[in-house]
Amino acid sequence: MTEKKHKPRLLSGDTSTGRLHLGHWVGSIENRVLMQDDYDCYFIIANIQALTTRMDRPADVHQNVMEVMLDYLAAGIDPERSTIFVQSEIAAIAELTVFFSLLVPYPRLMRNPTIKDEIRDKGLGDNYSVGFLLYPISQAADILSFRADVVPVGEDQIPHLELTREIARRFNQVYCHVDPHTQDADYLKQGGLFPVVETRLSRTRRLVGINGPGPDGNLMKMSKSLNNAIFLSDDPDTVKKKIMAMYTDPKRLKATDKGSTENNPLWIFHEAFNPDKAWVSEAEERYRQGTIGDVECKRRLIDVLVALIEPMRQRRLQYEKDIHYVKSILQEGTARANETANATLMLAKEAMRQRYF
Repeated sequence: MTEKKHKPRLLSGDTSTGRLHLGHWVGSIENRVLMQDDYDCYFIIANIQALTTRMDRPADVHQNVMEVMLDYLAAGIDPERSTIFVQSEIAAIAELTVFFSLLVPYPRLMRNPTIKDEIRDKGLGDNYSVGFLLYPISQAADILSFRADVVPVGEDQIPHLELTREIARRFNQVYCHVDPHTQDADYLKQGGLFPVVETRLSRTRRLVGINGPGPDGNLMKMSKSLNNAIFLSDDPDTVKKKIMAMYTDPKRLKATDKGSTENNPLWIFHEAFNPDKAWVSEAEERYRQGTIGDVECKRRLIDVLVALIEPMRQRRLQYEKDIHYVKSILQEGTARANETANATLMLAKEAMRQRYF
């Protein structure tokens, strides 16, 4: 393993709900791959959090852990530089979730906009579990179990990170007697146990899906459950099929019609993925003037996305041939993660005066 002793620690991960898509790539994974040399990286596959809305489908969650693991390796997460682990195998996370839940008032939890969005988007109504409501606190425990300094996230995860920061401050104040007026960067210097984690946003904060607007008239974010995603494991023919069917400007009926690039997935994708910024700028103007067609622009986007995705897909196919090796990487990473999280748990119990032996 690469020496990590003096590096700041990074924690990030994904819920095991299936294969990863381009929204995951621009939301966090691209950043993670680039940050591996400069940070002590821990990447969690959050299967317990997947169960909060899939408690009746444990076999799917189990399989999806491996789907995420394969996508991580294919995307460039290097087990020689980073630690990948399974959430449910880290008992310290569950115990810290309980302790942290004592620090969070119920009304504060329900003010989390991500919780409200999940309830709405999944059509849960009032039919959700206590475990589902604990999801943000569990995520805080994921991060604080490893005393991470930095978390790269997409825009939709900012509310969860703010709750994590609040929990870290509150624990440090109540149990480590840190002055509440302390600056976030100074909590450890003043005797706190948990860093007040910094967020690192991606260059593209929220990627929309390839379909049209939702019931509220707004473009929906890319999501497997909404069937509007392009996966990191899609083959070129699938990418082509999805892009050619992509929603654009519904008012533009032929190539010579003037079109709008605003809130248009075709141009959101070009701006996010096309490295030829000069072409994008020129083509956007031509699109607005009606001198370039959707088909030409879509074909250009297909080439861009295939160039990005195909190397990942090929690496994934190679890892799929030796799934036992992939599992061994995950097992070794989980063992290392347990050592780190257990050490944090013991320190937390000591601070809380709840360690007896």
